[in-house]
Formats: sequence, C-alpha cells, structure tokens
Amino acid sequence: MAEEKKRKRRKRSWTKNDTELTLLAVPTTVWYILFCFLPMFGLIIAFKNYRVTAGKSFFYNVFSSDWYGFKNFEFLFKSNDLFVILRNTIVYNLVFIVLGLVISVTAAILISLIHSKRKAKVYQTLMIFPYFMSWVVVAYFADAFLNMDNGLINSMIRDGGGQAVSWYMTAGAWPFILVFMYIWKNVGYSMVIYLSSIAGIDQTLYEAAVVDGANKRQQVFNITLPCLKNVIIMMFILNIGKIFYSDFGLFYQVSQGAKGSIFTATATIDTYVFNAIRSSAPIGMPAAVNFFQSIACCITILAANALVKKLDSDSAII
Repeated sequence: MAEEKKRKRRKRSWTKNDTELTLLAVPTTVWYILFCFLPMFGLIIAFKNYRVTAGKSFFYNVFSSDWYGFKNFEFLFKSNDLFVILRNTIVYNLVFIVLGLVISVTAAILISLIHSKRKAKVYQTLMIFPYFMSWVVVAYFADAFLNMDNGLINSMIRDGGGQAVSWYMTAGAWPFILVFMYIWKNVGYSMVIYLSSIAGIDQTLYEAAVVDGANKRQQVFNITLPCLKNVIIMMFILNIGKIFYSDFGLFYQVSQGAKGSIFTATATIDTYVFNAIRSSAPIGMPAAVNFFQSIACCITILAANALVKKLDSDSAII
C-alpha cells in the first residue's frame, strides 16, 4: 500500500514536460480567451433593443438599452427568405462534406502510392496552394473566367460561334460553380490531414499483406481505409458542427454579392446577416441570427457525436 501511494504521488508531481506543454499552450489559451470567450458577452445584444448614445462607451450602450426579449429573432423566422437561406446553407454544406471527404481521402491515398517522393511533394504542394489564397483573390480569378465581356469561357464560346453567357445572372450554373470552387480551394488542406495519418500507419501491415499476395487495391480497402476510420469520423463530426455556417468569402465574394437573379442559388445565412448589417436594420437582429447559428451548430455537433458514440464508442470525440 505504501509503495502504491508513493507511485501516485510521483505521477501527480509537476514535471518538466508539464511546464513545457503549459508554455506551449499559453498563446493558444490567450487567443481563445481574447477572441472566443470575451466576445461572447456580445450575445446579450441579441436580446436587447441596442441603441447607441453619442459620447458613451459600448458597455454603457449595452446596459442602458431596453430588453427586447426574443423579438430580434423574428427578423430571421418571419423573413420571406428563410427557406432559401436555410436550404442553401444546409444543402451546400452537406455536398461539401460528402464530396470533400471522398475527394480528399482519394487524393491522399493516390499521393501516398507515388514512389517518387519528389513528385509526391510537388503534387501535394500544388493541391494545398489554393487553400492559402484569399477568397478575394479567388474571386478575381473566377471573374477572369466568368466575365461577360472578356472572360476566358465566354471568349472560347464566341470563338466557337456561340453566344456569350451572363454567368453572374444565371442561377442554374452557380451550384456547380460554388461546389467546384470550394473543392478546388479546400480539398488540399483535408488531403494533408489524411496523408499525415497514412504516413503514421505501421508499414509492417503492408509488408505482411504483400507476402499474403494482396494487391494495391486490397491493401487500400483492408489496411489504409480501416486505419483512417477514426480520422475520417472525427473530421466528419467537426464539419457537421459547422453545417449552419457558410464560407462567407465563397458565397459573397465569388458571386459578387449574392444578389440579383442568382440570390436563390447563392444566398446563405451569413450573406443574409452581412446584408442586414449593411442595411438600416438594428444590430440586435443580425446578432440574434448569429446566436441562432451557434446554438444550432452546438446541437448538431452533439447529436452527431452521440450517434457516432452509439454506433462506435471508440470513434466519438467526446
């Protein structure tokens, strides 16, 4: 008994590794406190009729404003565009999750099978490079292809004897454009995550499979994919948790405002909130919409994790 108590004391004692890990965690902790937890105070605006008094501080304006209850939430739920923005936000995210998962896992497996390390690095760099580009820059590239007057696609159509298409007024084309742009920009980042997981798989498993006569396809389906299962499920749960959020830069910058005749194909909750902020609507209304997004995403990620935990407890993240 005395020896067990000594062992427990030794385990509880603060070590040099604990100090190093704590120091590494300090910048991230400070960042989360400043930019994630402190701004949560602003959620109170969603329940207030926020009024700005000249010469007064933000906190004075918040506390002096009248309570509004849930009236600010009527801004979203009584909107004529509620169905459109909810449908676009959820459906686009579901497509992004499914296609992003399939394409990124496939790309990671294909690159891992390349024997030349130099070529693998080149392909990996080329695929992840778009991820570091701003959506503003990407929007200019898109305009170079889609512009009505001198866009590359319309120039090719004219050269072929056809009539130029006004892409920024053709709603039917934008679901394909947005999905393509998202996959092109983000698949490289997810691919790197899966590629790093593949690199951590015990190589003796593949050597044993080769000895047993397994070909590359059999190795992928019987070794690589089962070893990637936990990572795939984790990424799936995290992405499901953002299903009520949309990539604002993609839907607003690339579509040049998500308005006009393409509104029904490009408008999401985030673009709707941004347009409301730019209008004369009280700030409490878009704040209420963002609060609704946060609650909905929290419920979604907990529900997805609970479902995964029920099916396979080892794959759950909570």
